[in-house]
Amino acid sequence: MTATQRTYWLEHAWLGTHVEPGVTLTVQDGRISAVRPDTPAPPPGAEILRGLTLPGLANAHSHAFHRALRSTVQVGSGTFWTWREIMYATAERLTPDTCHALARAVYAEMALAGVTTVGEFHYVHHAPGGTPYADPNAMGEALVAAAAEAGIRITLLDTAYLSSGFGRPPTAHQLRFSDGDADTWAERCSLLKERDHARIGAAIHSVRAVPARQLATVARWAEERRAPLHVHLSEQTAENDACREAHGCTPTQLLALHGVLGPRTTGIHNTHLTAEDVSLIGGSGTGTCMCPTTERDLADGIGPAAALQNEGSPLSLGSDSHAVIDLFEEARAMEL
Repeated sequence: MTATQRTYWLEHAWLGTHVEPGVTLTVQDGRISAVRPDTPAPPPGAEILRGLTLPGLANAHSHAFHRALRSTVQVGSGTFWTWREIMYATAERLTPDTCHALARAVYAEMALAGVTTVGEFHYVHHAPGGTPYADPNAMGEALVAAAAEAGIRITLLDTAYLSSGFGRPPTAHQLRFSDGDADTWAERCSLLKERDHARIGAAIHSVRAVPARQLATVARWAEERRAPLHVHLSEQTAENDACREAHGCTPTQLLALHGVLGPRTTGIHNTHLTAEDVSLIGGSGTGTCMCPTTERDLADGIGPAAALQNEGSPLSLGSDSHAVIDLFEEARAMEL
């Protein structure tokens, strides 16, 4: 056995369709290289894992700093929009150091819940007031370091968040999020480097947060790097109404017009969709990430998962605001 190879003997293992007793697993350079069933006894030198072993789970949508909101937004009554004001106040207090400490705790909680990979939808980029840090990616680097220390992989989905609404500049709270325009966002993102445990992807916060003429810039950045691209999509009926007023179409249709949809793209929430939206998402191979515990906490509703899947949209799950970190609870809460 080399320094980069480890062997495990699993008393029981889930192999995709069934539970198999006595399975030997070989890991080479951090990746599974062999799975051998029908091994009733541990081979020499193998690490023994008793009970049932499951593959590591992927948490496809995380806002690590939202963990600080737990127990505050679940009390009393409110809406997405009242919750957002509490979130802004929390984001205003973040520094690279506190972001790192908070994210490390969140990712460690994920690891304990069986999550081995997280998609971090990251949009708090700058100091209060919008001034870049000396390292313009200090906040993103804090998240990457936190994942390494917690022992999980991360896809840092660096997010373009440029406006407060259709045709409106960022608010004072949102200046921390904005790079000014998509070209400047792309320049900053291009400075981020991938590591063994970290992949760099892109995100469009929402159609209200990136001007339509700049959507293609973000999509092109992801396409050129073969990187994943995520976008909050039709989470709120108010956003749908505003998009129709500004552009005469739904958010899904707007994304399709600007080349955002496709197999590399995942829509987050995909809640309030028309039948045509469902067909556009599924027909383009665009993924759907549901976050049911967040969606029910904020009374957003849970989108048409079965219809999307039937149309060809791959489904995934995220814990989003981390009211709980339990992907099995997310699955139970999803309507199928």
